[in-house]
Amino acid sequence: MADKMTAEQRHRCMSNIKSKNTKPEMIVRRWLWHEGYRYRLNVKQLPGRPDIVLPKYSTVIFVNGCFWHAHEGCDKYRLPSTNVDFWAQKFQRNKSRDERNYRLLHKMGWYVLVVWECQLEKSRRHDTLLALSRRLSQIYLDTHNARLYTPSLDEEATIQQAAEPLVPYGE
Repeated sequence: MADKMTAEQRHRCMSNIKSKNTKPEMIVRRWLWHEGYRYRLNVKQLPGRPDIVLPKYSTVIFVNGCFWHAHEGCDKYRLPSTNVDFWAQKFQRNKSRDERNYRLLHKMGWYVLVVWECQLEKSRRHDTLLALSRRLSQIYLDTHNARLYTPSLDEEATIQQAAEPLVPYGE
């Protein structure tokens, strides 16, 4: 199927697509802020200029558009039917660059999380954001050497009840 736009119209349309403050990114940022996470945006000193940097958690978050980052198996990604060679090479370069940046960040000691645009659709958004919160909590506990407390048998015998015994109403 031929493109319905002229080359000039298509160029203007594609050049107006933002790389910062996109709707998916704003959803994640607002949720993180509401949950009490504090972050920095697009830190130039880090490979790939991550969308969100959480220094306290040694974590960077990339909010990737499914089309531009070639999210395999996603409905939002499909190879355009015109200029196929150009787009295939562009998507391959994007994927290679992403992988290289993720490896560099990992070597620098950062945890790398990727949130895909399709994971932020209304039907999946809540579960995605909860999973993100759980993962950040795990990372925080891991980086701060937190251990699960398990009392020994001797301690269990000496643990006293902190509240009064439960008494049913009316007695």
